[in-house]
Amino acid sequence: MRNKQTGFTLIELVVVIVILGILAATALPKFIDLSTEASNAATEGVAGAISSAAALNYGARKANVAKGTQLNQANVCTNAILGPIMTGGMPTGYAVSGTLACNGAGADGTTGTCTVTGPNAATANATLICVTP
Repeated sequence: MRNKQTGFTLIELVVVIVILGILAATALPKFIDLSTEASNAATEGVAGAISSAAALNYGARKANVAKGTQLNQANVCTNAILGPIMTGGMPTGYAVSGTLACNGAGADGTTGTCTVTGPNAATANATLICVTP
């Protein structure tokens, strides 16, 4: 007499697991929202670009007074002042704020930070170098 076994074979179980894996891989991106992380990264990128532009501006001004832009205002943390030192200007939707004072004696070469605020209220800090005449 033969004993009848019931259940699934190993191949059937592997096929079901593979199908579930494919469904999970295609459905998972719809449940994950990475827009917040992307907005934060974009704001940090703009802050990094401002920091790099300020460092290049300082170097250009020190190498040749006719080059570069003076950053010697009472408050340099504004779009109007920092926009021109960036190639292409300040991106739309980003605002720079802070109270970095670059005027007065001994301000040349002084560093400070400004806060960059992105379109989704993400913030990052940009380091600036004062450039006086």
